Order: sequence, then structure tokens, then C-alpha cells
Amino acid sequence: MRIGYLLLLFVIATAALPAAASETPLKKVSLALLWSPQAQFAGYYVALDKGIYAKHGMELKILAGGPGHSPVQTLNNGTADFAILWLTTALQQRAAGIKLVNVAQLVQKSSMMLISRKSSGIKTVADMNGRKVGLWGGDLSIPPRALFARHGIKVLEVPQSHTVNLFLRGGIDVTSAMWYNEYHTILNSGVDQEELNVVSLSEQGMNFPEDGIYTLEKTLRNNPSLAEAFAAASLEGWRYAFAHPDEALDIITKRMREAQLPSNRIHQKWMLNRMRDLIMPANSPATPGLLTEQDYRAVGSALQRGGLIRNYPDYATFTGRHRAGEK
Repeated sequence: MRIGYLLLLFVIATAALPAAASETPLKKVSLALLWSPQAQFAGYYVALDKGIYAKHGMELKILAGGPGHSPVQTLNNGTADFAILWLTTALQQRAAGIKLVNVAQLVQKSSMMLISRKSSGIKTVADMNGRKVGLWGGDLSIPPRALFARHGIKVLEVPQSHTVNLFLRGGIDVTSAMWYNEYHTILNSGVDQEELNVVSLSEQGMNFPEDGIYTLEKTLRNNPSLAEAFAAASLEGWRYAFAHPDEALDIITKRMREAQLPSNRIHQKWMLNRMRDLIMPANSPATPGLLTEQDYRAVGSALQRGGLIRNYPDYATFTGRHRAGEK
């Protein structure tokens, strides 16, 4: 009886003690996104909400992007450890002296489109010569400019905001759009699919991989296991999001409301489904998260030919020692 009483006291006292000092604390890391919370980034928010980053030893803080926020500068000034960037952006910034390294390539193909109304008479890229074309500012204009340079045409560039209102009102002949976002917005505005002519950059031989996870070369050198863990946790987050879409949409909706952003669940569902098609397409032999050397060289050469960069590093340097999805 005495032994049982002492054992009970020991259990109670042990439960009251703080966590063992030998437990490894979570590593604080931050991720800079390209834009505000939306299903384009569902995998990262899901991995955070479901404790996946914590399971991999990290305490993550997500930094939303948007106007006035540059993921590259946030990474370069040390505010973020990782950032979501397009490959074209990363190559251009690397050529400018910022030593970016690709940790994982989530979106392995281009989802960018150039959309016109059939009534405009524009059917091909060549038909855009001399016409008003809406282009997003900064690095997002790189892929279409490379396409125009390849065809030897000059368009009348018109700055495009984050909406497609200028196109819908007839202010421009061609609008830039993403398959997972603006294309669906145009259809939801009442424009019939048959009224549109869509030029997909990937079908024009400009298959420029988009959303990838990047860090600085020095960060990878100082802590390669952190980059590997971050890539693994992010991919796990995306797999969970695609396997549990309703739960993922709940998480995204909550984040959008916290950011005081309008949330349309139908549109976010379209975006999540398209991200699944881009990141983990069915029946694809590609390794999720891997930037292939073939894609890398193709984009580097295209930017070089278009005069957008003078040179780019070899594949091994640009991807560092880490290969997402490889052991």
C-alpha cells in the first residue's frame, strides 16, 4: 500500500515537471509568399495548421506577399529564410548577384495564359504585334516578354493590376492570366469560353516552371538539413491538402478572413484543383518537387536569347546539394 502511494506521488510530481531540457526546440523559420493568402499557397498553410512543419522540427511564420512586398528582398535582407519565386525571377535575380538556390520546384510547368476575345481578330502570338497587351509589373512580365522576343514582335504594353477589369471593359486587347486564377475569374464574369482565344505559354514552347521554394546559398550551406526538412514538410502539406480538399479550403478561408480578404469558396476550389493538376498531375512520371536539369537549361537559354540575362549558373550550383524528392 505504501509503495503504491509513493508511486502515485512520483507520477504526479513527474507530470508537473517542465519538458525535459534535452528536448530539441523547434527551429524558427519564415516563408515569404508571392501573394496574399489563397489556395495557390494551400499546401504551406495546411502544413502549418496541421503541425506538419512542427513534426519536421520547425516553427513556421508565413509572410504574405502582394504589392509593396518583394519575396526576393525579404529573403536577401534576412527577414525570411525561404521564399516562393518563379524560376524566371530566380534566374534574373541570380544574374543580378543575389545567390538564390532552388530548394524544391512545386509547379513544374507554366500556367500562364494570354487571353483575347475572338472578336478582336487575335488568334496567334504574331497577331498581338502592335496590340494593347496587359502585363503584370516586375518579374511576372518576364515570360510573355520572352515569348514576344522569340516571335520578334512588339506589343503596346499596358500595366495590369491584380484584376482583369481592364480587359473586361475593353481597355486592352490581350490580358495576362493564370490558369488557376484569372482565367476562372473571366469565365465567372459572364464571358463564355467560346468567346475567348487562349494562348498558353507552355504550348508555345515557353514552359517556364513557376512556384518554387528558394533560399540563399549561404543558408543552404550553413544548414542543409533545414532546407531538406522544409521541402519535405511543404510537399507533405500539399499532399494532405489534395487528399483533404474541404479541410484545406476551410484553412485557406480562415486565413483569408484573418487577412480581411474576400473569399469565394467556389473560386478557391477551382484554384486548389488546378494547383493539384500542376503540382501532382495524374499519370505523370515527374518527381514532385524536382526541378529537372532539362527545364532549368531550357528556361536559362530562353532568357539569355531574349536578352533578359547575360548568364546563369550550372544546374548543380543553382540547386545546391539538396534534391527534393530524392534520397
